[in-house]
Amino acid sequence: MDASQPQSHQREEIAKDNPFTLFDQWFALAAEREPADPEAVALATATPDGFPSARMVLLKNHGPDLLGPDGGFVFYTNTHSRKGGELLANPQAAMLFHWKSLRRQIRIEGTITQVPDAMADAYFASRSRDSQLGALASDQSAPLPSYATFLGDIAKVTARHLIGPVPRPAHWTGFCLVPTAIEFWMDRAFRLHERRRFTREGDGWTSTLLYP
Repeated sequence: MDASQPQSHQREEIAKDNPFTLFDQWFALAAEREPADPEAVALATATPDGFPSARMVLLKNHGPDLLGPDGGFVFYTNTHSRKGGELLANPQAAMLFHWKSLRRQIRIEGTITQVPDAMADAYFASRSRDSQLGALASDQSAPLPSYATFLGDIAKVTARHLIGPVPRPAHWTGFCLVPTAIEFWMDRAFRLHERRRFTREGDGWTSTLLYP
């Protein structure tokens, strides 16, 4: 095949369904094929002045009716961290899933709300005890003199909680990204990629294809 010529038999494949339905389909496929952490997602935040930052987090819950009729995508973090502080000060964020094994990606943009305490408590209780103790000991994003200092902090926290459940720190909670736009991208030969962007309008969604 001449690599300089596009494949004429290619057709539109990204469905026009509700974007949450389409996300579920792609996420399930990623769970089957992606070798490591299919739930890993790049989270972009910004200060009120517009200075951006990005890092990887893990998606822990999602759905069209999650925490309200607009649905959302939930992750957990320390509110004392840089991302936590930026989310509290400027509740706008974006996510990017990139599944190399599928050659697909999903971009999500929207507003941020904090999950109810009961929901954060339930998820914190589901974590391993070591992870719970680490969350108590970590002053996330603050300067650390040495890793040995951190290990010492964990030892002190462990000694205080030898018996019984580990309490969730008040500064450790979940955030829900409520989407206003969701874009699906599919790799195509010759960089003739397929993109479909869904935009919320009222109680529903509209969608359109975009040039790659």
